[in-house]
Amino acid sequence: MEARQTVLVAMSGGVDSSVAATLLHEQGYNVIGGMMSLWAEEGGPANRCCSPEAEEGARDLCRMIGAPFLLFDYESEFKESVVDRFVAEYARGRTPNPCLACNRHLKFGLLLQKAKELGADYLATGHYARVRRLNGEYQLLKAVDPNKDQSYVLYMLGQEELKRLLLPLGEFTKEQVRAMARERGLAVADREESQEICFTMGDYRPFLSAQADVVFEPGPILDEEGEVLGQHKGLPAYTIGQREGLGISAPYPLYVLEIDIDRNALVVGPRERLPRSMLRAGAVSLVSGQPPDGPVEVMTKIRYRAEATKATFTYLGGGDATVRFVEAQPAITPGQGVVFYCGEAVMGGGIIEEVG
Repeated sequence: MEARQTVLVAMSGGVDSSVAATLLHEQGYNVIGGMMSLWAEEGGPANRCCSPEAEEGARDLCRMIGAPFLLFDYESEFKESVVDRFVAEYARGRTPNPCLACNRHLKFGLLLQKAKELGADYLATGHYARVRRLNGEYQLLKAVDPNKDQSYVLYMLGQEELKRLLLPLGEFTKEQVRAMARERGLAVADREESQEICFTMGDYRPFLSAQADVVFEPGPILDEEGEVLGQHKGLPAYTIGQREGLGISAPYPLYVLEIDIDRNALVVGPRERLPRSMLRAGAVSLVSGQPPDGPVEVMTKIRYRAEATKATFTYLGGGDATVRFVEAQPAITPGQGVVFYCGEAVMGGGIIEEVG
């Protein structure tokens, strides 16, 4: 490493970003701590990614290692790029992952640009994944800890982003990171992580019901033959594969198979009707920037916590691709991310548009 290279570390006030900043400081980097100020639901608590407690924790860590701390006001950009997209997707009967939009537009869009403006050589985050340069090309790799691997939410990173990105935690397990925090006396060492959507007050459904674009209009719950089995409370309250909360009785468990916006109907059926063998993805990005010449065998994840499964990826051009699974997959959900792996390397990913 060249002497005193500068890195802007994306801070959240949690243990991961705090340890990432500390490790980089110990490695000789000139660390700048940066936190994004993000929009949160009106009348509720602050966004969990930048709450007063989170900001205080990040400031304390920066004081401890002698790093400047900067707060960037991205509230309007977050509202437009993440929250408004989240609402629009639900209005279309889809189930989005807001973290993917935040990473694409905020963390590795605006924040990376801010790093360049500050003259920093790198941007660093506390994500559990790895970057490797092989034969002149940057690769995005899974984390060493399979239980914490976050490469799925970073699939949109390309060569320009990866060459300026440091991921200090990718070689460690979560317990090792907590242990390093304790060894260094960091107050956040045992802070619990929030798995909820950062800009709402817990359950996202009350938030959606208050949005003018999202209509919670009751409608029929239908079986696959069109017979009415009951009434739903509004389509945005449901997702593909859901079993609980349907409010109907049947001789066997029923699951949501389809969200039919045109009929304002929820289509349900038995579990064996959930699996699908093909999907079409849109807005596909590839880490190398170059699509494969033809169909390629990949391991594919259809949601963050899903197990990777064998499939054939075919790039169609224009950011579209098809994925055909060796074994049909249950609850493939439009609006979610689909990510493709070749071994431990991320090939790319996109957004699920259609299921077949």
